[in-house]
Amino acid sequence: MLDAPLDLATARILLSNDDGIAAPGLETLERVMHAISSDVWVAAPEREQSGAGHSLTLRQPVRIRKLGPQRFAIDGTPTDSVLLGFRQIMRDRPPALLLSGINLGGNMGEDVTYSGTVSAAMEGTLLGVPSIAFSLAVADGAVPLWETAAQVVGEVVRRLTAITWPANTLMNVNIPNLPADRLTGIHAAAQGRRLAADNTVEATDPRGRRIYWIGPNRNEEAVLPGSDIDVVRRGGVAIVPIHLDFTHREALETLRSLFP
Repeated sequence: MLDAPLDLATARILLSNDDGIAAPGLETLERVMHAISSDVWVAAPEREQSGAGHSLTLRQPVRIRKLGPQRFAIDGTPTDSVLLGFRQIMRDRPPALLLSGINLGGNMGEDVTYSGTVSAAMEGTLLGVPSIAFSLAVADGAVPLWETAAQVVGEVVRRLTAITWPANTLMNVNIPNLPADRLTGIHAAAQGRRLAADNTVEATDPRGRRIYWIGPNRNEEAVLPGSDIDVVRRGGVAIVPIHLDFTHREALETLRSLFP
């Protein structure tokens, strides 16, 4: 949670992602935050971990590779990276803010349950630090407009760290892949939901065995007005507050009548 405005100029900030330590989105995020804060750290996966969700590496050791004074590659998942960032790399003094991204591709609707980008921010939130996930909603084959993302990130970070946040809540930010002058603004939004489409493809390997590709295809024809998907489709930046208490309160009361 964030109890009071954060002094970004001196705040210790940890950056992570799921696209890997060499990703251009992370480079963009680093550049923006180095211009804002004097104490920026990076702990990101060694390799791309898209779709890793909130997974931990439990059955093999995880290695940390130091790339610079405050820059580290983690041979594990985004969650591993954040956890080791807090507990090992920055154990003398934890960060005051965690930023994850900038992901190549949107993380809207049910994507948040699969996303390593969002999960890195979940881990930061669980560790008690305000956390923001950033994604650039790039369509397949389109050129990513990282400069648009850079402008949005700076403004969003400044504005979000000037207010208080509730506990167990992260901010999920999706940015349209448009020139900055075509954005329609920054908007608070609810998490959307898309209809599931057939996102599995069957094929045959060279030895004649069946294999399957799992893709991200979803039907976006029907979207809720005011949802993150709707806002981004209309050219706006969508900010969704995601609460980590998944309890359905109404169902809980029903269950208590059955199982007091």
